[in-house]
Amino acid sequence: MLKIYGVYQSRASRNYWMARELGVEFEGVPVIQARRLDDPLAPDAPLNSRSPEFLKINPNGHIPTVEDDGLVLWESIAINLYLARKHKGPLAAGSLTEEGLIEMWSFWAVNNIEQHAVKIVLTHDNALEDTPGGRETLDVATRLLKRPFEILNQHLAEQDYLVGNRFTVADLNVAEIVRYAMTEKALTDANPNVVAWYERGHERPAFRDMWQARALEG
Repeated sequence: MLKIYGVYQSRASRNYWMARELGVEFEGVPVIQARRLDDPLAPDAPLNSRSPEFLKINPNGHIPTVEDDGLVLWESIAINLYLARKHKGPLAAGSLTEEGLIEMWSFWAVNNIEQHAVKIVLTHDNALEDTPGGRETLDVATRLLKRPFEILNQHLAEQDYLVGNRFTVADLNVAEIVRYAMTEKALTDANPNVVAWYERGHERPAFRDMWQARALEG
């Protein structure tokens, strides 16, 4: 059985969503981020990304990580691409061309969107958006995301999904990265095709099921 290490309120959400889309049986192991604890190595600390037992699985000390038939994989995007190839179906590439496009869009989002989008979500999560430094962080990140959002918006003007005009692992990967920045009206108001595409993904039953499980974590 597929085992997913990581809480839903982390990048592991991508893998939990993917597993549900594929309909594969999985076990979730709620490893939390060490940064959320005052002392992650305390004897009574919950299982976290610096716990010795987790570091035996992923010495990087990051979530998510998966175990699948003896294979251990790190990195959420790589995990989803692997699961798509293994289980095939409509989320996977139907040709070498689609394989290339799926990987292109997935890693484009990692390289061009994620680092700036993460600054946005962390600023909001830490309630810093109304502080001078927080507002500056949001403004800079939003400015740096202007062009990537425009590129995505232009591509989605011609088709409903990123590859093959159907929902694939590329859409899931990119939507989960874009999600971090969707609070910023300067980006959403200027890119309606991105918003419509994002909402289509969030209407999917597998996403709704994952999001409900995420909400239950508290």
